[in-house]
Amino acid sequence: MRALPRNLLGGNPWAMLGIVVSCLLVGAAVPVFADIMGNQPGRLAALPALLLLGVLLVYDYKKLLMLILLLRSVGDMALESTQFGVGDFRMGIGGLINLVVIVTACMLVLQKPQMFPSRLARYWIPVLLMMGIDVAISYEKATAIKLYLGMLSYFAIFIIAIYTVRSNEDFNKAIRLVVWSSVIPTLYSFVDIALHMRDSSFRLQSTFAHPNIQAFYLTLMLVLCLFMLKSPLSTIKPLGRVLICCYMPVLLGQLLLTQTRSAWLACFLVFVLYALLFERKYLLYLLLLPLAAVCIPSLSDRLMDLGQGNEVVRYARLNSFAWRRTLWESAIGWMEPLRLVYGYGLGGFEHFSQSFFEKAGNVKWDAHNVYVQFLFDMGVVGVMCYLWLYARVLWIFRAFARMDRVSGFLLLAIVVQYLIVSFSDNMFGYLVFNWYFWFTVGGACSLIGPQIWSRPASHGLAAGHLSRRA
Repeated sequence: MRALPRNLLGGNPWAMLGIVVSCLLVGAAVPVFADIMGNQPGRLAALPALLLLGVLLVYDYKKLLMLILLLRSVGDMALESTQFGVGDFRMGIGGLINLVVIVTACMLVLQKPQMFPSRLARYWIPVLLMMGIDVAISYEKATAIKLYLGMLSYFAIFIIAIYTVRSNEDFNKAIRLVVWSSVIPTLYSFVDIALHMRDSSFRLQSTFAHPNIQAFYLTLMLVLCLFMLKSPLSTIKPLGRVLICCYMPVLLGQLLLTQTRSAWLACFLVFVLYALLFERKYLLYLLLLPLAAVCIPSLSDRLMDLGQGNEVVRYARLNSFAWRRTLWESAIGWMEPLRLVYGYGLGGFEHFSQSFFEKAGNVKWDAHNVYVQFLFDMGVVGVMCYLWLYARVLWIFRAFARMDRVSGFLLLAIVVQYLIVSFSDNMFGYLVFNWYFWFTVGGACSLIGPQIWSRPASHGLAAGHLSRRA
């Protein structure tokens, strides 16, 4: 057998002793850990996952991050089974991955502090500061901390995108990475359809925790696919164009099967506006979508549901929109005047939902509306801080649209879509979708360049950031 080299680990006996002691400690901890986790496979995976993430983080944290972004779209169901804890304080491998993302962002900033986008970061400060204050006054500390860490991870993804995208080619790679993340969920959707399509209440959710999350994820994928096909900044090859053209109808069909009406509306509006502004012939294709929705019984039933159950009367069954409207009116009407200013703290809506909503039963409801939830949790001040962030992003993209109309329109559409569907769903809490959303937005902001963040659009784009223009 070949002898080990003498200079292994630099010949440092203390390093070797540290490895031996670490192995002994891990070996001793495994039986105790297994007993605490109750011998459940999902929970038992947390320890080796932590060790593996730690090793990969030290080995190459940039590649680890790209791997996380590529595969996070398939992790919801699996990661949910790894959660453990006491009471409301629960965590799992998903929480460890979130921590890795935040740590990676910190490492990038420490490695190259001169690249930190201080102007863009300022747009995040008001909402992060307000959320931090509301964690302190929250009645649901576990929920509040979870929401705050979620927002921190969105900010981390945004910063990571800015550090990753330094040229037009980088931005194209970032978009391709996000679109590639949809391949496994798309393939698994066919399995989901084959297993559950016979159920009359079937809604496609693939690898995601809820059909709505897949629906909003698909709307983002569809706009990015359109960007790859139509943007003058795109560097996609002819074969790639053919594949994208074949892929988009599949995504569109799966979007219909999620039966998420707000996502249908947002996606339909984007394509209609694109057709009106740039290519009128697309209007002919769009006419087929309402026809398909009417011809498929489950989809037509979903649409017809909005035409009944709009009045709140005794023993009447409300449709989903009327139910949401009743929930929102009950919440806002119940709030004390002073609380309208600063709210009840993060998680306050869920905590008090059984008090102000008579139809709550034994369930603690979310608001199904980001703006109502933030108004209840953080008051008018919190809502304004939250909207300020999106207003600044829209301002940047609007300035970009003056230089490249197609690319600017599609980037604006991504943000406007998000704001539209936030009126009827808990968008802020959909971590997977928000990661891909903010990675795309951050990459686009970095592509535009620092000059445009603080100067009028007439000054143009950062030199060297765009290799092609409309």
